Order: sequence, then structure tokens, then C-alpha cells
Amino acid sequence: MTLDDYLLFLPACFAINMAFGPNNLLSLSNGARDGTFRAVAAASGRLVAFAIMIAVAGLGLGTLLTASEVAFAAVKWIGAAYLVWLGIKLLRADAPVLDRDAAGRPQPLQALIRQEFWVAAGNPKAILVFTAFFPQFVVPSDYAASFALLGASFLVLEVVAITAYALIGARLGRVFRTARPFRWLNRISGSLMIGFGLLLAAARRPAG
Repeated sequence: MTLDDYLLFLPACFAINMAFGPNNLLSLSNGARDGTFRAVAAASGRLVAFAIMIAVAGLGLGTLLTASEVAFAAVKWIGAAYLVWLGIKLLRADAPVLDRDAAGRPQPLQALIRQEFWVAAGNPKAILVFTAFFPQFVVPSDYAASFALLGASFLVLEVVAITAYALIGARLGRVFRTARPFRWLNRISGSLMIGFGLLLAAARRPAG
């Protein structure tokens, strides 16, 4: 891969990383509720899911979702149902207790990591990004190394995006001095998550 090609890939890739979607919404809401560190740590689940997807796409198995209507639909409906469930859960969630002495135990980090993982894994369009986007920059004569470089770069840029959304969320959390704004944040986040689920349910398999 030439340097010019790589420099073209990086900003295009970062635009994908920064796009506002269900995982970045999770980083935003987790940052507001639990702070930057826990939000970034929770997103390790997303990175694991994306790493698996990149490996699958690199092995050529990602074309299954493009070729198979059944496989795409199965992942799509499971992912959409999970997003809607998360949205309803957020809508019904109580605002966090702002008095640190009275606050209950925060949601376990392992639960947040699993949440990030399944939100990422339940979106078939994510693996299609790797299947359709990466090959435009892969060097056929050095396929494995170039695909690995693109995958590693994507994950590094994803960490930057995660941190940015977590910091914004944490900033919002510091601004909110009463429970009422958190209730609205839960309602907005829940509604957006349900919206993402409905959009995913309406998604069509790309023409092969």
C-alpha cells in the first residue's frame, strides 16, 4: 500500500468511526453516567467485536452476509430487537443518584462491556463496512499485511472516537447538577436507541 493510499484511507475511516450510531451513543451515555474511564473501558467489548468482524471479513467470510439474505436478516433482526430492548430499558431507567454517599453500586463494568459487544456484533452493516470498504485499499499482492494494517488502523481510530464521545458524555455529566437532566438524557438516549433499532430493522441487504 502506498503512503498516498493510506493517507486517503485514514480520514475516510475516521469519518466512519465518528459517525453517530448506537455504540457511540452508548459511550456518550456511559460517560455521562459513569465517567470517561468506565465508558472507555466498557467500549473494549466493542473493540473485541470489531476485531472479530475484521478477521472474518479478512478471511472472506464476510461475503456471506452480502450473499445470503437469510444470514443478513437473522443478524439484522436480532440486532434490531436488542437495540429496541436497550432503548426501552433506558426509557424506564431512573436518573442516577447524584449524592455520592447515597448512590448505589454502579452497573458492573462486565455488564457494560457485554452491552457494547452485543450492540456492535448485532449490526450486520458493521461487517459489511469491512467487507466493502477495506478491499478498496487492500494490496492484492500483499493481502494479509495490508488488511491487517487497515484493521489495526480502524481499531486505533475507534479508540479515539470512543474517547471523544466518552469525554463529551462526562462533560455533560459534570454540567448536570440535578437528576432531572439525567432523566431527559435517558429518555433521549432511549428514544434514539429505539430509532437505531427500527432503522436497522428496515435496512436492506446490499445488492451483490
